[in-house]
Amino acid sequence: MSWRVKVIHRTGLRYASPVTVSFNEARMTPSTGEGQLLITHELSVTPRARVQHYADYWGTNVEAFDVNEAHTVLEVIATSIVDTGVAQDVVPDVSWDALLAPSTVDRWCEYLVFTSYVDDAKHDSARVSIVDEARKLGTPAEALAYIVSAVRSHLVYSQGSTSVSTTASQAWAQAQGVCQDFTHITLSLLRSCGIPARYVSGYLYKGDGEVGETIVGESHAWVEAWLGSWHAVDPTNGSDVAEAHITVARGRDYSDVSPLKGIFAGGASEALGVEVALTRLPR
Repeated sequence: MSWRVKVIHRTGLRYASPVTVSFNEARMTPSTGEGQLLITHELSVTPRARVQHYADYWGTNVEAFDVNEAHTVLEVIATSIVDTGVAQDVVPDVSWDALLAPSTVDRWCEYLVFTSYVDDAKHDSARVSIVDEARKLGTPAEALAYIVSAVRSHLVYSQGSTSVSTTASQAWAQAQGVCQDFTHITLSLLRSCGIPARYVSGYLYKGDGEVGETIVGESHAWVEAWLGSWHAVDPTNGSDVAEAHITVARGRDYSDVSPLKGIFAGGASEALGVEVALTRLPR
């Protein structure tokens, strides 16, 4: 059953010296589609700024704003109410031959490329055996399940063990990471098998599901793999994506979905940190 959830996402930057101008993009608006419905959304920026809206190349809602007054702190608060999706039905399973056909490869080529975060696991002696075993399985759906299991068996969830710049190969080598690392590693293995796969960012409500309960956490990430249609799976938790997940952005890797990024004129900056509060509301 779908849930209604209120999300308050706080983030920002602190500067070493006053910044005279900054140009920023926020990807903090839950999407509408795939069973999910955005009810309300508001972005608050301090110092005050005029916010413009557009959809980026990957279909993500972007809020762009410039700050043209001297400031040492930029604070951004996104407040949303969203009806979540539900667990997916079993998707039609595409065959390996259909998946590797030139028409399929051409259609989803941008979700098959390797990036600075997502490397070709076939070139890593520590992961090539997983790719080989996955390709021996009867269907891409079986390969997806096998890869998620392999990632969860190897990687230990450890908060603070990696950074936003950690790559899939680095996280695999140290055998620990957070949801971003679970997602990048899973993407590297799937794409190395020829399975189109994309990075999804959003939120995960980790409470008991009681109406009125507020959970404080951070952003979350998971994977969507193309198996004849897009199928979402959460490799960090080893589960399908359902009513507790809220989708915000999609792309090739984290660099396409970063919640807040921009450029500025001034001294060095440091992140204020991220806090996400999720409250289940009555329907």
